[in-house]
Amino acid sequence: MPGVSAGRGMIRALLTGAMAAAVISLVPEASLAAAPGPTLPDLVTPKTSKSIERGLKYLVQKQRNNGSWLNSGSYGTYPAVMTSLSGLALMSGGSTPETGPYAKQVKKAMSYILNVAESKEDGLIGGPGAESRSMYGHGFSMLFLAHCYGMELSPENEKRVRKVLDRAVVLTARAQSKIATRFPKPYDVAGGWIYTPSGNGDEGSVTVTQLQALRACRNVGIKVPPVTITKSVAYLKHCQNADGGICYSARSRGGSRPAISAAAITCFYSVGIYGRVSGGKGVEAEMVEKLVEYVKRTAQPEQNSGYYFYTQLYMAQAMYHRAGKDWKDYFPKIRDKLVGMQSPDGSWNGDGIGTVYGTAIAGIIMQLPYGYLPICQR
Repeated sequence: MPGVSAGRGMIRALLTGAMAAAVISLVPEASLAAAPGPTLPDLVTPKTSKSIERGLKYLVQKQRNNGSWLNSGSYGTYPAVMTSLSGLALMSGGSTPETGPYAKQVKKAMSYILNVAESKEDGLIGGPGAESRSMYGHGFSMLFLAHCYGMELSPENEKRVRKVLDRAVVLTARAQSKIATRFPKPYDVAGGWIYTPSGNGDEGSVTVTQLQALRACRNVGIKVPPVTITKSVAYLKHCQNADGGICYSARSRGGSRPAISAAAITCFYSVGIYGRVSGGKGVEAEMVEKLVEYVKRTAQPEQNSGYYFYTQLYMAQAMYHRAGKDWKDYFPKIRDKLVGMQSPDGSWNGDGIGTVYGTAIAGIIMQLPYGYLPICQR
């Protein structure tokens, strides 16, 4: 169970500088994060809680001796992605690398990601089995390590995490797409990311992964160039189509993608761009509202679109950030859908990619009401 310093670390992860110090000083000790107790959060039923626990136990059984998890599907093993997503799923219930029921597993996962990162000289975090799309592992690993940072780590591990994240941010900033003059307008906006650091291209799902990771790093005090975030936000705005959704890439445009659109909402909210119902104003608020209406039409839990688990990973975060009626309408649907999809062994086979992938994502979604992951805080 996280102690006071762990709880303060979670709050500190949401704020920076003087604001963090001011808010932390006003937070009552009793309100700091703790592992789930007998009183369940709103919308989490006893049946949901049992389903979550079965899923987390499945993940624990599948962790390898070196701390990693591997995908078993046809897409490659993706150890950095699977380890980071699984680690985040275990942390979603209140565990940290030092405390909580799954502290041992989280710490082993953290150590694996650190070892992978330290084995490379360029700052890229990505294990074998995903070299052709290494920026996915890089982004999710940054996100996971940022959540580990400050959680009562030993001084040695804290320094290791900090050094790895500093180098990872530099690589992400360097890999951001530049203005490509060989393409005609409207491909005149830099700021996206593509599958590899040297690709100098753009693709929506990689872009939202990097932006969310950068925001998580910035939240815990890692230096992130403001221009990198500014350009990535401008990129997402540029990729909005007339129907409100976000297209696949600035270069190829094409139709809107529900998963990328839902992820864009979480990115906008994380940088302080809110919809009208959340207090936003002006053109940006209207842009977000249009985006929200698009995902509410295309990414509901009962709509079995392609990459269902990936879509709902971001749709759940988007609706959680929205709160109010949107969240209360959404969560019972995805909660009951996932409970009904769970296999007897406690796993979920997500998107045909594999059970580690599906179970980790289901675990993150179903534990959002606990509010432990700083990147998912309102």
